[in-house]
Amino acid sequence: MRLPFIIIVDDDEHVLRAIQRDVRNEYREMYRVSATDSANEAIELVNELKQKNETVALFISDQRMPVMDGVTFLGLVKEIFPDAKSILLTAYSDIEVAIKAINDIKLDHYLLKPWNPPEEKLYPALNELLYDWAENVRMPYDGIRLIGSRWSSKSYVVKEYLSRNLIPSQWSDIEADAEMKQLALSITGDINKLPVVLFPDGTNLIMPSNSKIAEKAGLQTSAKLPFYDLIIVGAGPAGLAAAVYAASEGLKTLVVEQNAPGGQAGTSSRIENYLGFPSGISGTELAGRATAQVRRFGAEIMNEEIVSIRIEEPYKILKLCSGKEVSSYAVVFTSGVSVRMLETQGIDKFLGTGVYYGAAMTEAATYKDQDVCILGGANSAGQGALFFSRYAKSVTMIVRAGSLSKAMSNYLVERINSAANIKVLTETEMCALNGSGKLEKITLKNVKDGKVFEKDTSAVFIFIGSAPRTEMMKGLLQTDDKGYILTGPDLVRVNNKLEGWIPERDPFILETNIPGVFAAGDVRAGSGKRVAAAVGEGSASISMVHKYLETV
Repeated sequence: MRLPFIIIVDDDEHVLRAIQRDVRNEYREMYRVSATDSANEAIELVNELKQKNETVALFISDQRMPVMDGVTFLGLVKEIFPDAKSILLTAYSDIEVAIKAINDIKLDHYLLKPWNPPEEKLYPALNELLYDWAENVRMPYDGIRLIGSRWSSKSYVVKEYLSRNLIPSQWSDIEADAEMKQLALSITGDINKLPVVLFPDGTNLIMPSNSKIAEKAGLQTSAKLPFYDLIIVGAGPAGLAAAVYAASEGLKTLVVEQNAPGGQAGTSSRIENYLGFPSGISGTELAGRATAQVRRFGAEIMNEEIVSIRIEEPYKILKLCSGKEVSSYAVVFTSGVSVRMLETQGIDKFLGTGVYYGAAMTEAATYKDQDVCILGGANSAGQGALFFSRYAKSVTMIVRAGSLSKAMSNYLVERINSAANIKVLTETEMCALNGSGKLEKITLKNVKDGKVFEKDTSAVFIFIGSAPRTEMMKGLLQTDDKGYILTGPDLVRVNNKLEGWIPERDPFILETNIPGVFAAGDVRAGSGKRVAAAVGEGSASISMVHKYLETV
């Protein structure tokens, strides 16, 4: 795939060199950076790029230039590349001009000079604009292609896996693309054997497992070392935060994640109450940024499943699904939670073809201008309802409680109440699902008066709670009656003694009943069950890991 352009214009040679250097240092692997001191030369270049079917992602222009001011230049080039983002470089005295340009030419951002240090004053602004551009612009494509059917649950699983792991792919539905349907049939010999994943090197996989996709797509599926200072189990917000702090402080760190970075938060359509993102951020984007940060500091992220752990002090030995083992001095469990499965009549046959757990953002286009339902009444359900309200004809929330305010943040309740195409059914539960080949209607019951009624719908997105992912350490770590890991002062003691505990010290706050084994985030009993709380616990766990390692 040809890289898109970032074009910079400034008549001051020193400023031009400085911003070209800073932008190229940060983005050279993802964008081609072109810089000139002439607005007219830049316009000639833009016209040439348009004729060559190239793509421009971002224009950066100084305001005060002798032949043409920056606002005029940006207005002209955005007519040629209307989807490109734009930044105006200004002095303090030009702020009013920049603010006016936001309305006049749809200027995306203005930047005061100087922008040093760029890590604080330049890159955050560019990152946000480039992320937004990349999410909304279709590039000429020559990468991984996925051929499947919207009515195939296996197709949905693979599509979601690729998306959650930030593996670029292009989806083709055989119901809407006869050419791709014929291609799939020529490969499989049976149109029911879907999906087919096509790779740029000409190879393909038919109905592949996640592990096969991971291996072929270049995800890390085995540890590079036999031994680490720290192994982190789970790459949700807590695990990624722990990895950033551990690796940045010099610990050899391995993160093991069986599905995709981001955990439950990674499935959120919009997180609006996380500090530092006033406009909100999607779970996928947050996970992508955090994953890049983890790798930048040198930690490994391995796509594998842990089946068991054993202790041979001072070593912790983790057995992987592949049968291999990897060991470390310390372990932090940030395995998070998995969605609680519903046992409603008829639900199994519609999984991935009308029934989805979580936001399933890859399906937004599938249900454009249709009626969909959201089952659940907590924050994740509210975020999902608002997300799908942008695409669906109508969104109906099915809530067992008497009101949304019982489990949902006030800001979400207010936004849902003001959304014209969102309806809320309180004191209601889903009893059955029906349809011929696809979901067509659901049966609902009012829990207060017992009244049963049906509702037509194309899809149900389920947000009904979760259960801790602790099966791999069952019988080893203390948990509460719901399976959440106990730590520190919450550990059960008999006669004020913790069974099996050898060190003379008490367990650290986030330490389990096994010395050197810690828990943080949603998997820990008593945790805050919020993204910010998980990030805080994951970060805090590393100071305790350091203290433990001093004793090894």
